Amino acid sequence: MIPDKAPKEDVFHGSEELKKEAHIPSFEKYKELYLKSIEHPDEFWGDIAKDFFWKTKHAGRFLDYNFDVTKGEIFVKCMEGASTNICYNVLDRNVHERKLGDKVAFYWEGNEPGDELTVTYRELLQRVCQFANVLKSQGVKKGDRVSIYMPMVVELVVAMLACVRIGAVHSIVFAGFSAESLCERILDSQCSLLVTADGFYRGDKLINLKLLADEALQKCRDKGFSIQRCIMLKHLSKEAGDAPLGSQSPPAKRPCPDLQVPWNPEVDLCWHTLVRGASDECEPEWCESEDPLFILYTSGSTGKPKGVLHTLSGYMLYTAVTFKLVFDYQPGDVYWCTADIGWITGHSYITYGPLANGATSVLFEGLPTYPDVSRMWEIVDKYQVTKFYTAPTAIRLLMKYGREPVQKYKRDSLKVLGTVGEPINPEAWQWYYSVVGEKRCPIVDTFWQTETGGHVLTPLPAATPMKPGSATFPFFGVVPAILNESGEELEGASEGYLVFKQPWPGVMRTVYGNQQRFETTYFKKFPGYYVTGDGCRRDKDGYYWITGRIDDMLNVSGHLLSTAEVESALAEHEAVAEAAVVGRPHPVKGESLYCFVTLTDGVTYSRTLEAELKKQVREKIGAIATPDFIQNAPGLPKTRSGKIMRRVLRKIACDERDLGDISTLADSSVVEHLFQNRCCVGV
Repeated sequence: MIPDKAPKEDVFHGSEELKKEAHIPSFEKYKELYLKSIEHPDEFWGDIAKDFFWKTKHAGRFLDYNFDVTKGEIFVKCMEGASTNICYNVLDRNVHERKLGDKVAFYWEGNEPGDELTVTYRELLQRVCQFANVLKSQGVKKGDRVSIYMPMVVELVVAMLACVRIGAVHSIVFAGFSAESLCERILDSQCSLLVTADGFYRGDKLINLKLLADEALQKCRDKGFSIQRCIMLKHLSKEAGDAPLGSQSPPAKRPCPDLQVPWNPEVDLCWHTLVRGASDECEPEWCESEDPLFILYTSGSTGKPKGVLHTLSGYMLYTAVTFKLVFDYQPGDVYWCTADIGWITGHSYITYGPLANGATSVLFEGLPTYPDVSRMWEIVDKYQVTKFYTAPTAIRLLMKYGREPVQKYKRDSLKVLGTVGEPINPEAWQWYYSVVGEKRCPIVDTFWQTETGGHVLTPLPAATPMKPGSATFPFFGVVPAILNESGEELEGASEGYLVFKQPWPGVMRTVYGNQQRFETTYFKKFPGYYVTGDGCRRDKDGYYWITGRIDDMLNVSGHLLSTAEVESALAEHEAVAEAAVVGRPHPVKGESLYCFVTLTDGVTYSRTLEAELKKQVREKIGAIATPDFIQNAPGLPKTRSGKIMRRVLRKIACDERDLGDISTLADSSVVEHLFQNRCCVGV
C-alpha cells in the first residue's frame, strides 16, 4: 500500500530548513507512524488523546464500527465512555493551562482594506461565554439545533463555539446561500433559533442578509414550522454604544445608505443588547464522545442536501492532528485558510483544528480580487503569513492576471502552501509552486470531503516528495483501496472507485434524521467499504490521483474518461485560464465531449486556437479524448464558493433551458451569454 522507499523521479521536495523543524521529517518516519496507526490504532490515537482534557476517560476499544450493510446497521463509535467539551479544549485549556491568553487567536481582515480587528484567546473565551449565556437565556439547551447564517466575522466563530460550550448543535449555512436554501436546512434539522447579521459587503456587492433571513423564516412558517427567536448582529450598522469584540473594532469602512434592516419585535433580538448584560463566565456542558457536535449540509445527487452529522471526540482529535501535521504547525506560525466557515474547510481548518493547537489565524471577509488582484499577497505580507491554504479555483483565477500582481509583494514569510476543494491541475500547481512559493514552499494538495471531517489523502510537508496534482498518500489511520465495477480490490498501478476500508476518528456518523440515506449513499454499492463517490488512479509509485467525481466520468465509445483529466489537459495550454468539460449525448459514441474554456487576458478565441487545443488533448490523453466541441466562455457558472456548476453546463451543452434551482449561482447572467454562444452542434 505504502511504497518501501520514497520515489526519486518527477518529484518536488520541501526545503532543508523545513525538514529540520518538521514534526515528521522523513518518508521513513511517515511510514513507521502510518503502520503504527493501522496496526496499533488504540496506542496511536491514545497518545494523541493525552494532549486533551477529558472529564471522564474512555473504556474499551478506541474505535468500534461496522462498514458492511449485510451485517447490520452501519455505525462508528470513538472513545465510548469518555466525556469532554470541545470549547473547553480549544479555549479554556489554551488560556489557563497553556498560558496563551494574550496570544492572538484571529487577525480579522474585513472586506475593505484597513477594516481590521485583533482578538486574543482570552477575549475570545470571554465573548464565547457571554454568548453561551445569551443562548441559555433564550432557552437553548443541550441537543438543540441552532442555525447560524452569518458573514465571515469573528462573531461567527463566537456563535459556533457558544453552541458547543452548552452542548447545542450548530448548523451553519453559508451566507451566500438563498432564503430557500436556509429554509430547507432549518426545516430539516428543526432548529430552535437563528443567529444572523444585518448584512455584509462581498467586494462591491451589498448583501442584505437580514432580509434573506426573514424571507427564510417566512417560508418556514408557510410550511408549518416557526422559529421563535432570531438574534441579529449589527455588522454594517454598528452604533457607538455597541461593545467592541476585540482590541480594535472600527465600524465597517464603507457607508451603507441603502441597507434597510427589517425588524420584527416579536421574533428579533439584538446581539449587542443581549451580550451587554451577559456574564463572561459560563461552565461548559460535559458531553459524551458520540454526542452530536454539528450538522453541515452538502449537496446530494438527488438535489436534496444531506445533513452530515459529526460528533465530538473523534472530530476534535482528527482536526487537531491533521492541522498540526499536514501544515506542520509550529508555535510561531501565522496561518491563513481563505475558505468560508460555511463550508467544512472553515469548520475544520479555520475554527476547530487551528484553535485546538493554539494557533494564530487570519480570518478574511473579502474576495481575492477586491479591491485589486493583489489583495491576497498584500494580506500575506501584512500579517507575515507562514502557512497558506486556498482553492485551485482561486489559483486559476489569479493566474489569469500573471505574475506581476503577486510579485508586487515579498511573500518571504511563506513556508507551506495548501490546496483544497478539488483536484488541482498540474499547470496551476506549477504556477502556485513557482510564482507564489518561489520554489521553496512545499504544496500540500489535500483530498477530503464534508463527510470525512478532515484530510484523508495528503502530502506531509517534509516527509512525502510531491508530484504536481497528486493527493499523494493516506493520512494516519486511513486505509484506501481502489475497486473495479465488480467491487474487487485492484493492486498496484490501477484506476477505479476510491473507497476506504475502515473508519478514522473524524468520519461522519450519519445523515441527520436519515440513517437509510447514509447507508445507501456511502455503503450500499460496495458492502464493507465507505464509498467516496470519487474516481482515483494509483500510479506505479503508490501515489493517489483523484480523477473526479464518478458522475463526472464520461463513457465515450466504451472508454471511461475523466472530465478532470480533459480539463487539466486544456488548462495546460498557455491561452487557457480555466476549463470545464461535460458530456453531451452522441448517437454513435454514447457521449461526446463538450468543453468550455475561459481564456487568459488579452487572448482572442480563433479556429487556430481551437485546433491547437484539440491537438493538445489528443496528445496528452489520446485520440479518444479529442473534444467534439469547444466553446469560448468568458465566464463560467459558479457557486458563491467558486465551484463550477457542471449540471448547468450540461444543460447548456444540450440546449435545455430547464435549469432547475440556480439560486446558488454567483452571477446568473453568464448562463444566458453561454446559451447565446453555444457551438452549432446539429443533433
